[in-house]
Amino acid sequence: MQPPVIIVEDAPMHGPHGSMMPPPMHGHMMPPMHGPHGPMMPPPMHGPHGPGPMMHGPHGPMMMHARMMPPQPEPEPEPEQPGPDGAEPYPPEVRKTRMASSTEHVRIPRHPSGGFGPDYYTASPRVISGRFVSTGEAVEPVQSTYDLVEPMRYLFVRIVRVRGIRACEGPYVKIQAGPQCLRSRPGRDVSGTGSPEWNQVFAVSHAKPEPTLEISVWDGQAPSPADAFLGGVCFDLSDVPVRDQPDGPLAAQWYRLEGGEPGMVTGDIMVSVWIGTQADDVFPEAWNTDAPYAAYTRAKVYQSPKLWYLRASVIEAQDLRVPTPPPGLPFDVRVKVQLGFQSARTRRSVASSSGSAFAWAEDLMFVASEPLDDTLVLLVEDRSMIKEPALLGHATIPVSSVEQRLDERQIVASRWFNLEGGMGHGDGGGDQQGQPPGFYSGRLHLRLSLEGGYHVLDEAAHVCSDYRPTAKQLWKPPVGVLELGIVGACGLLPMKTKGGSKGSTDAYCVAKYGKKWVRTRTVTDSFNPRWNEQYTWQVYDPCTVLTVAVFDNWRMFAGAGDDRQDYRIGKVRVRVSTLESNRAYTASYPLLVLLRSGLKKMGEVQLAVRFSSPAHLPDTWATYTSPLLPRMHYLRPIGVAQQEALRGAAVRTVAAWLARSEPPLGPEVVRYMLDADAHTWSVRRAKANWFRIMGVLAWAVGLERWLNGVRRWRNPSTTVLVHVLYLVLVWYPELVVPTASLYVFLIGVWYYRFRPRAPAGMDARLSQADTVEGDELEEEFDAVPAPDVLRLRYERLRTLAGRVQRVMGDVAAQGERLQALVSWRDPRASRIFVGVCLAVAVALYAMPPKMVAVASGFYYLRHPMFRDPMPAASVNFFRRLPSLSDRML
Repeated sequence: MQPPVIIVEDAPMHGPHGSMMPPPMHGHMMPPMHGPHGPMMPPPMHGPHGPGPMMHGPHGPMMMHARMMPPQPEPEPEPEQPGPDGAEPYPPEVRKTRMASSTEHVRIPRHPSGGFGPDYYTASPRVISGRFVSTGEAVEPVQSTYDLVEPMRYLFVRIVRVRGIRACEGPYVKIQAGPQCLRSRPGRDVSGTGSPEWNQVFAVSHAKPEPTLEISVWDGQAPSPADAFLGGVCFDLSDVPVRDQPDGPLAAQWYRLEGGEPGMVTGDIMVSVWIGTQADDVFPEAWNTDAPYAAYTRAKVYQSPKLWYLRASVIEAQDLRVPTPPPGLPFDVRVKVQLGFQSARTRRSVASSSGSAFAWAEDLMFVASEPLDDTLVLLVEDRSMIKEPALLGHATIPVSSVEQRLDERQIVASRWFNLEGGMGHGDGGGDQQGQPPGFYSGRLHLRLSLEGGYHVLDEAAHVCSDYRPTAKQLWKPPVGVLELGIVGACGLLPMKTKGGSKGSTDAYCVAKYGKKWVRTRTVTDSFNPRWNEQYTWQVYDPCTVLTVAVFDNWRMFAGAGDDRQDYRIGKVRVRVSTLESNRAYTASYPLLVLLRSGLKKMGEVQLAVRFSSPAHLPDTWATYTSPLLPRMHYLRPIGVAQQEALRGAAVRTVAAWLARSEPPLGPEVVRYMLDADAHTWSVRRAKANWFRIMGVLAWAVGLERWLNGVRRWRNPSTTVLVHVLYLVLVWYPELVVPTASLYVFLIGVWYYRFRPRAPAGMDARLSQADTVEGDELEEEFDAVPAPDVLRLRYERLRTLAGRVQRVMGDVAAQGERLQALVSWRDPRASRIFVGVCLAVAVALYAMPPKMVAVASGFYYLRHPMFRDPMPAASVNFFRRLPSLSDRML
């Protein structure tokens, strides 16, 4: 690094050999100046009002703009307090915003830092070529980093330590570059030599470069600002080096601190200064001018805990001391298993004749997370005679001692566990039956295993981002790399008030794929934040979903013991399989949130996504033809109800794990990202799913309409061509399958021109969010409504369920009529059907099949003049068949 100097425009500075040198600064910092033969100091100069930072220009003296001032505390925004339970989860600024559909666009102005305009974030993909290498364990792109986002220039300052200053309490360093000012934490004298250390990095936004950088040291306990100044140094930013990745870190150097008197050196400071971008490796840990609340505003990468399924097979119990129940009541002994907040109980046991041995042969499943430091608690209860269960014995088993199983071929040995003395009625502690702790109360036969062959689902099945099993030995090599560039957001709505009246939003972005969570830094007080951060994930299955959500940071304002939750602004999902390989997609996605007042568009988020994969057609074929879930899910499947319960436990476990990070990722963020409430009842979701079914069946309805038009001879030429094609297929039946395959191929090629140009975001129309009624929204958001409202909603639910019940009854009746053809529930109809079947068999044996097919097809396509407008005889016969509906109560 070049020696530090001060350069002020239009100020002639004369040194030796005609060079220009500045005068010293009285009362302020001034670095030592170096001449050709060593350090030198120019003569002092005073301003008209005494010593001061005077610089002489061509028209007389002028004052330097960058003055050393005592630090002023920055006013913190006054966030709006959240409302009571059941109130609107967003501030009034959001509620006043008009309802917007997903098709509403927000114009994206060009950012002063050089951001792209609205044309950059259109739906058209931006192709970025690149080469890719596969190392066997990873697939990495060979190209520059941070190529999906805009480069943002930052001035990095690393403060290491200070020596030679006067002894003081709590010294700190102040960094000022133009209007931007940062203050370090109090220094610590770790070595005990009177040299405080910081080892802290600052990142100053360098969008509009300032000519100088001032670094000063201050006494934190000084009685006055004049006494607090301990010295400073100035840097000319034109001489600061630029660090490009992957260059190593810049070495720190010692610089002299100039005090208040001219030429007085008060100590030395070790610093390093360089210019870089957000791709710098120290940027995530640096104190940023965009995010002054460093504890809760830095970018972080989180990892979900490693989750296991714990299978507890309860086989039998022996030597239990169970009192004989009264006559007529059976033995009811059950085993309750607890793992942390999870608990499960077996069914009623099968007792032996002696009443001391009981059998269950039942599997209980739990979710365990690493580190496996939890304890499995076994409680044997007698529920025969009393309302509260009587504890017959208990045992504890460390989860770390349970054997890990990789697949179904690995046999896990069962073990006997001794039960200690019971605790009487209920589950409370104490020895209520007078049995001392450790008293033998029988033994329990169990088979315990940590199942590594399953994938522990913590996401909804339709938006899962990972299907790998828990055991790393069963993982397949990755198929590609997913790169996400979180560029920024625009048009965000105010989420809180600052200063009592001004709206404010402190937005950050969270992305989740697989076990890796990423969180961008929080850009404070901005409705158009620019993050420009890029992250990568290994992709093991392209049929997975990347989830990106934007939140408003409230936790950085929380005090001690104050639990504030971050507000959600919106969410976007991108399915990896919809991305073409090695192509970058840059688009702006609307952020939609459904509130009690209706659908709100909270703004737009600008993302750049690229899936890099060197896989060829054989690899893609192998990936798409392999099972989606690990083999244990098919060999020993888990029931739907049990799977949902285990998923809820997994979500809670992940939320508790990430809440212990620093900064914490709140449970409300985790639940929103994992769609924890995706299966709760909602009239809106029921309507959306119904219309989805109708959309799936639309092709069948369209085919039926086309056939009906052919039958009706609405277009005689089309009907004649269908006759010809039908004759060809009948005479050459071997052409049926290839002709059908050719037609499907042509349909696929035709629809290629209508393919989506970019990954789709959230669809408000598909979700029925743009037409949802207010009463349905109240039902979706209210947990426990008032009794009268609950009655009305219950009656509406009964009406809706009645319609579904009728449809289910009609479907069942059609199937029962098919069974009635040969079940002789209607003897007359069965005689007719059996006789017709015999006649058809004889006729088909006697007649050529081609003639039968031609006659049947031509009869189906006959002209309308030969048709009877009444239903056909076969339809009438089928409708008269009996069903089981008349037998229902």
